[in-house]
Amino acid sequence: MTVTALPISPHPAVDGGLRLEVTNVKPQTDSIVSITLTDPSGKNLPSYVPGSHLVVQYGEEGVNAYSLTGSGNAPSEYTISVLRVEEGTGGSMAMHRLMVGDRVFVSRPRSAFAPASTATHHLLVAAGIGITPILSHARAAADRGTTSSLIYVYRPGAGAHVEEARQLLGPALTECRNRETFQQVLNEQLTTQGVGTHLYVCGPIAFMDSVLDLARDLGWGSARLHSEAFGAAELDDGEPFMVNLVRSGLRLEVPAGTSLLDTLEKAGKSIPNMCRKGICGECILPVLKGTPQHRDLYLTDQEKAENTTMMCCVSRSEDPELELDL
Repeated sequence: MTVTALPISPHPAVDGGLRLEVTNVKPQTDSIVSITLTDPSGKNLPSYVPGSHLVVQYGEEGVNAYSLTGSGNAPSEYTISVLRVEEGTGGSMAMHRLMVGDRVFVSRPRSAFAPASTATHHLLVAAGIGITPILSHARAAADRGTTSSLIYVYRPGAGAHVEEARQLLGPALTECRNRETFQQVLNEQLTTQGVGTHLYVCGPIAFMDSVLDLARDLGWGSARLHSEAFGAAELDDGEPFMVNLVRSGLRLEVPAGTSLLDTLEKAGKSIPNMCRKGICGECILPVLKGTPQHRDLYLTDQEKAENTTMMCCVSRSEDPELELDL
């Protein structure tokens, strides 16, 4: 067996994190593999909020974020599942090459998709690889004695963690293998839930938008709706907006499909950055006025709610104009 050595130094996105060993690699489907990581010394790992993710370093420069599938309660191991993306930037391919005994740098878990503490029931909806954080929510609910139900839509033969979900949820799991069945099930469940139910959805952007739009049409308030995208690769082009750089005295237009980071660089501004995926936190900028459209995986929910900083590589503006301390 050839063991992959750790990179010489950790990427800034995982600096101060953990050095873990691969202890299990399990194929879930032809294109999805689950990877289990533990502390080489056998210590327990930091606990985490359900729906959290890890940033994992591959090679010297590459980093990517992957959702944890466990409940987060006193874990002895972390498990992530990775979809192989042939036309991607190489991260998923590198993760699929990992073997037992390999060691990797990872960040400490970060929460971007936490459960609502006031929920009386959790309605979970997942598509494809979006099952990973949703499974974490289901496990945490079971551990805490709260109820949850799951609608999981996947193509025949392409469902990850299906057996685990069946054992965990029993009749509270509804499996859908085509869009028509899914729409019927979703509509029925959205119209029969109690007022204390919260909805959590993870999957491709278009899938999540359709679920959330239907929920809103049926009277669900925004406080009861929770979602998590896969990451920067799934982001849409966004709307154009203007940005005012107060210290520089510049006013720039950020077109749809062009990042704020790219716009600033074209204007001659040197902004520290590494991943350009909303993961590493290098390109953080202070916000003076306006509401950022946070699309990163770095800031916590509280930091996003404060709207005083933003990651300019992926985040945009909710308002027509944004003011930065730059």
